Amino acid sequence: MDLTQLEMFNAVAQTGSITQAAQVVHRVPSNLTTRIRQLEADLGVELFIRESQRLRLSPAGHSFLRYSQQILALVDEARMVVAGDEPQGLFSLGALESTAAVRIPETLARYNQRYPKIQFDLATGPSGTMIDGVLEGSLSAAFVDGPVMHPGLEGMPVYQEEMMIVAANGHPKISRASDVNGTSIYAFRANCSYRRHFESWFQADHATPGRIHEMESYHGMLACVIAGAGLALMPRSMLESMPGHHQVEAWPLAEKWRWLTTWLVWRRGAKSRQLEAFIELLDEPPAD
Repeated sequence: MDLTQLEMFNAVAQTGSITQAAQVVHRVPSNLTTRIRQLEADLGVELFIRESQRLRLSPAGHSFLRYSQQILALVDEARMVVAGDEPQGLFSLGALESTAAVRIPETLARYNQRYPKIQFDLATGPSGTMIDGVLEGSLSAAFVDGPVMHPGLEGMPVYQEEMMIVAANGHPKISRASDVNGTSIYAFRANCSYRRHFESWFQADHATPGRIHEMESYHGMLACVIAGAGLALMPRSMLESMPGHHQVEAWPLAEKWRWLTTWLVWRRGAKSRQLEAFIELLDEPPAD
């Protein structure tokens, strides 16, 4: 069974004639006769009652007609979603928690206002989880720590983040990892690129963090740091957005480690119209 057969079946059902249906679908009558017979053979039922030069739907044909119409309507809707003048349909976006909280709220608001027919969905998580979602197809695109060199992905740099090491209020200045060798740290799960960056900063100075406490949010990390329970690494933009950031000490990492770039990535060759519309908004200057 294929879409062409369904279109032929609908045409015959509407006209009651192979000849007239052939004109509707721009095929020769013999081709319609053959394809309808093939469809009936596939289904194992007679779809039409044949009366001399006329064809009437059989009881099975009436039941099948409803489903064939629904299938063809869904196909037309899908075609409109991907090729219509106004972007619409599902757009699933992934983002780092800091990006979702600080960088993109205004863009998302303008996106929803400008394209009300798009069904928007946002998921947050570490870079590894977001990349997996894009590769699996559950996410249309995602903001991750870049650059991303995976052959199955395309992307573009969007934001530059200044990485800050955060300590309890009154803590002596931290200039290098050996200054805090053995100190407990708070971080996301192991597939978080910021956590790997933090651990690499220690390793490059031949130092080792103490216990690594896995957290689910920056707010939780900050609360633990304020309590004097350890250190955290987070983007300056995220830190300065949170209540309580005045209750800690914070310093940028040394220049080699200081900056990380957030990329927007998507599957190679799969830039949808919804994604193109989103990228256009990213390129627009922020509202006054």
